[in-house]
Amino acid sequence: MTDRPEVAVPAPGPHGGDARALARALRVPTSEILDLSATMNPVAPDVARLVRAAAEEVRVYPDAREATEALAGEIGIEPERVLLTNGGAEAIALVAQALARAVVVEPEFSLWRRHLESVVAEPSEGTGRVRSNPNNPTGTLAGPDERAAAWDEAFYPLATGRWTRGDASRGAIVVGSLTKLFSCPGLRIGYVLTPDADLAERLSARQPNWSVNGLALAVLPELLERADLPSWSREVLALRSDLAAVLGRWGFQVVASDAPWVLVPGAAWLRDPLARQGVLVRDCASFGLHDTVRIAVPRAAELVRLEAALGRVRPA
Repeated sequence: MTDRPEVAVPAPGPHGGDARALARALRVPTSEILDLSATMNPVAPDVARLVRAAAEEVRVYPDAREATEALAGEIGIEPERVLLTNGGAEAIALVAQALARAVVVEPEFSLWRRHLESVVAEPSEGTGRVRSNPNNPTGTLAGPDERAAAWDEAFYPLATGRWTRGDASRGAIVVGSLTKLFSCPGLRIGYVLTPDADLAERLSARQPNWSVNGLALAVLPELLERADLPSWSREVLALRSDLAAVLGRWGFQVVASDAPWVLVPGAAWLRDPLARQGVLVRDCASFGLHDTVRIAVPRAAELVRLEAALGRVRPA
C-alpha cells in the first residue's frame, strides 16, 4: 500500500486492534490492513474454514459440554474445573468480580483494573495479586516461585509450548484466551481454570445463559486436535527473532521478550506514518509506556511488508 500522508490516523483504542477504524480512514477493505497492534498466533490454523463448515450450528442453542471436555482433556484437568467464556475478556471480568479486591502492579493488562471492585496497594489476608504470564506488556515470563491469586495466561502457550504453568492446582485461578491462540478475535472464546469445581460453578452462575456462541463451541474440538503448542512456540520464537533483527537493522532498540511481540521504546512517533501505509502497531500509552510501541510477531510475508514500510518512514 502506498503512503497516504493526507490521511488523519484514528486515535489508538485502549486495546489495539484498530484495523477497522484505520481501513475506514484509508478507504480500503479491512483485509488490506496489516494489524500488528493486536497479538495473535501468527502460525494458527485456518479457523474461518472450520467456521464455515459449522454454519448450521446457528440454528440451535449452544451446548458447551463437549467443547469443555475436549479442552479439559487437552490441558489435563477435570472438566468440572474448566469454564468456557466469551473470550478472555469475559474470563477476566468473571474472575475479577469474584475476587472483588486485588493488587495490580503496573504495567499490567488494563482489564483487571476495569473489572475489580477495588484495587489495593498491598496483599493482605484474602487479597492477592492479579497478574499476566507472560506479563502484558513487558513480555517477561514469571519466575517459577512467583505467586498470585489469579493469572492471565493468554499468551503462555505461545511463550512456552505448554498449556499452563499449573497454578490452578496450587490454589490460584487461571484465565486463558483461545481467541489469541487460534487467531480468531471475532469468534470470542476463552476459559477459566479453577482450583476446585465449586468455584467453577460459582463463576458459571455469574455468566449469562449461552455466553459462548455455538460456532465457537462447534469448532473448538477440531481446533484442539490441530494444536501443536511446542512447534508453535518454536516458530514464534524464530519469527520474533526475525522481527527483532529487522527492527535492529533500521536502528530501533528492541526490548527482549518471551511473548509473541516486542516492545520498541522511543518509537511512539512510528505509529502514524506506518498506519498511513496500512500497517498498525500498538501504542502503549494505555500501559503507562508513553513513548513505546508494541509490535506483534508477524508471519514471514507480513514481516517483508513491515520492513518495506519501515524503509519508507526511516530511510537508511
